[in-house]
Amino acid sequence: MSRLSPLNSPLLLGFDEFERTLERISKASSDGYPPYNIERIGESRLRITLAVAGFEHEDLDIELEDSQLTVRGRQAEQDAREYLHRGIATRMFQRSFVLADGVEVTSAALDNGLLHIDVSLPRPERNVRKIEIDCAGAPARSLQTKGQAS
Repeated sequence: MSRLSPLNSPLLLGFDEFERTLERISKASSDGYPPYNIERIGESRLRITLAVAGFEHEDLDIELEDSQLTVRGRQAEQDAREYLHRGIATRMFQRSFVLADGVEVTSAALDNGLLHIDVSLPRPERNVRKIEIDCAGAPARSLQTKGQAS
C-alpha cells in the first residue's frame, strides 16, 4: 500500500525538496530523550531548550549542517560514586531539528542543566510581479516587477 503525500497535488509545484524533508523528519527517532521546549522569545526569535541534566559543557556538541541543527550528548565519564537510586539519565543522545531557509542560530548557552539554543527567523518579503499575456500576432512585452517603471 503506497502512502499518498499531502504535497501530491497538481496545484503544488516545486515542493519536492520540502517533501523529502518531511519524510526525513517522520523517519527520525521518536525517542523522547532529552525532553525539549521550543518557545517564542520575540517577534522574530525562537529558543530551543533541552533538559541535559548531568551533562557538562564538554559532553555536548551542536552542529549545523545545511538546514539541519543536530545536538549530541556524549556519555559522561563514569565516576566512582555508588548510587542507591539513579533517576537522572546521562545516556548518549542525538536530537535534530530541521530549520527553514534563512533561519540562523544566534547563540547557545548551558545554564543549570538546560541547554538554550536561540535562533532568529527571517522577515518574509513579499514579491508581487505582473505577468503580461502575449496576444497572437502582437509584439511581445517585457515582464514588470511591481514598483518598476514601464
